[in-house]
Amino acid sequence: MQAADAPALGQDRPPGAPSARRDALARLLGAAAFGTAVATFLSPAGVLAQQADWPSRTIRFVVPYASGGPLDQAARVLADQMRATLGQPVIVENKPGAGGNIGADLIAKAPPDGYSIVMGAVATHAINPYLFKKMPYDANRDFTPITRVALVPNVLVVNPAWAEKEGIDSVAALVRYAKANPDKISYGSGGNGSAGHLAGELLKSLAGINMVHVPYKGATPAKLELISGQTQLMFDNLASATPQIRSGQLKALAVTTPQRAEAQPSLPTVAESGVPDFDISTWFGIFAPAGLDTTVLDKLYQAALAALAAPAVVEALDRMGAKPAPMAPQAYAEFIRAEQAKYKVIVEKSGATVD
Repeated sequence: MQAADAPALGQDRPPGAPSARRDALARLLGAAAFGTAVATFLSPAGVLAQQADWPSRTIRFVVPYASGGPLDQAARVLADQMRATLGQPVIVENKPGAGGNIGADLIAKAPPDGYSIVMGAVATHAINPYLFKKMPYDANRDFTPITRVALVPNVLVVNPAWAEKEGIDSVAALVRYAKANPDKISYGSGGNGSAGHLAGELLKSLAGINMVHVPYKGATPAKLELISGQTQLMFDNLASATPQIRSGQLKALAVTTPQRAEAQPSLPTVAESGVPDFDISTWFGIFAPAGLDTTVLDKLYQAALAALAAPAVVEALDRMGAKPAPMAPQAYAEFIRAEQAKYKVIVEKSGATVD
C-alpha cells in the first residue's frame, strides 16, 4: 500500500488492525515493563532475593581428572551428600587434561553464581603455576576457595631386596647411604613435576643428598619398575602402595605428612626420621569462580562441611588412605598460598617443566 492509500487519522482501518498509536503505546508499555523487571533483577533487593533463593537449579561439580581416580571418587560421594543439604542435584563432570588445567580453567571462566564448582588439588593450584610456562588461569585471582576436603599421605617405599642388602631400614640409614654413595640411588615417579618427583627433590634438598630421577608415564609403571629392582625407591600414594607393602613387594620407610598416618600408625614421618620440615601432602578441595557472593559461598561451605562429617564420606576417604581435612575459606586461601611458596622453590630447584 502506498502512502496515499493509507487511511488518514480518524479513518477506519481494516477490521482487527490496531491503531498506530495503540501499537506505539503497547511498545512503550512493554519496554517500560521490561526495564522495570531488569531494574528489579539488578537492584540490591533483587540480587538479595537471588542469593536467598540459591540454589534453584543443578550445580555442576567439575573434576579435572579422569573418572575412577581418588578425586573423582571423593567428588561423587561428596556430591551425593551436598545434594541432600542443598536440595538440588550436584552433577559431577570429568574434564581431564593438561595436568588438571583444562577442568580448572572451565570453572575459572564460569559465571560466579555458585552453579559451577571444581575439585581442585595441589597440582592445579600449587604445582602447575610453576611447572607450566603458560597457565590458562591465575590460581589465586580466578578462584574463590570454598574448603579443603582431604589430605592424602604419601609414603616413601624402597625395593626390599636392595634395602636388605644395603642395610637400609630407616630414612636415616637411607640418607647415610646416599651421602656415602652419591648418584647410586635412582628414584621413580609418575612423571616430571608429579608429586612423587617433587617429593624426591625435596628430600634431596633438605637431606643434602643426590639421587637420579627416573620419570615414568604414571605411578603404576614406576611402581612396577621399583618392585623389579630397576629403581631403588619412590614416593607413592599410601593407599595405592599398601597392598604391595603388605605383600612384602615393597618396604615402607616413612610417610610424608607432618603427622603419622592413621592407616599406618607404626610408620614414622620423614620429618621425625632425621629430615626436619619435610612435608609433602596430596590435598584436594573445592573452588568456585572468583567473585562469588559471600552468602552463596557460605552455603557451599556449610554444605561441604556437613558432607565431610557424613559416615559415607568418611568411609570413602578412608578407603583411599585420606581423612577429612576441612578448612574455612580464608584459612584455605592462606594454606594454598603457603603451599605455592613451598612448591615454587621445589619446582625451580628441580628444573622440572612440562611445556
